[in-house]
Amino acid sequence: MLDPKIDVVFRKLFGSEENKECLISLINSVVNTEPSIVDVSIKNPFNLADYRGAKESILDIKAVDDHGVWYDIEMQIEAHVLYGRRALFYLSRTYAEQLEAGNDYSKLNTTIGSHFLDFRYFDDDRIVRQFVFRDNDTGLAHKELGGVRLYFIEMAKFDLDWPEIRTALDRWVAFLNRASGIERSALPAPLAAEPALVRAAAQLERMGLNPEERGIYEGEVKRRMVDAIQIRSAEERGEERGEAHGIRDTILRIGTKRFGPPSADIVSKVEAVTAAASLRTIADRLLESESWHELLA
Repeated sequence: MLDPKIDVVFRKLFGSEENKECLISLINSVVNTEPSIVDVSIKNPFNLADYRGAKESILDIKAVDDHGVWYDIEMQIEAHVLYGRRALFYLSRTYAEQLEAGNDYSKLNTTIGSHFLDFRYFDDDRIVRQFVFRDNDTGLAHKELGGVRLYFIEMAKFDLDWPEIRTALDRWVAFLNRASGIERSALPAPLAAEPALVRAAAQLERMGLNPEERGIYEGEVKRRMVDAIQIRSAEERGEERGEAHGIRDTILRIGTKRFGPPSADIVSKVEAVTAAASLRTIADRLLESESWHELLA
């Protein structure tokens, strides 16, 4: 089956009306509250047409449940040195976008950000953690400051064998990590026992058999591999002839392949960056950006 962590697959699997059952199950596995949510409204539903010609630039999934709670969900494969700031930005934007002109603050509902990371971001071995606003001295939370929550799920740390899997979140993380190595007709028992996971496996199989969706998927996989190899190769060359110069050259060369030739203004902005650490940050964002403007914003 296809790798569900790849953008086009993750978006269709959890961001389309036909697979809403999967999104509901995934959200319930993360927030683990009572009562569980039973329905959601997807605010930015997946549209395959937007992926044709690499036009799709939406990275997250937004949804509202039957209790009025908003969710912002994202899958991140590559490590990013500023990912925490990005997660805060997405959470804050989703919270603020609820308030239409003329409405008062009572219209703001609880907003939860859930970020599935395919890399180690925190130093300890915990897989799941939740961040909320609390008093620094007492640890107490005020009810009006409980409107935002942020979850990080570090899938790269997950190493449970199938017999050790117990929770709903264990099952989803195992599926996201291992789906590309199993067959729908032989799902491990922990997955086969959950209807939403059975549906997810069937969806992956259908996408793999669809020529257009399979083509988009393979294009994304190839792009990630080529970009990662070229960035690493350029970094190694940069060590030999000047790290900053090598990374700067990589940014312009790979950026040209992805976004087209840069303007003179873009070139001057890149060449004006002299710190290797700053250039590495820009190079990291090459894999996420969809234009020169977005890369250097």
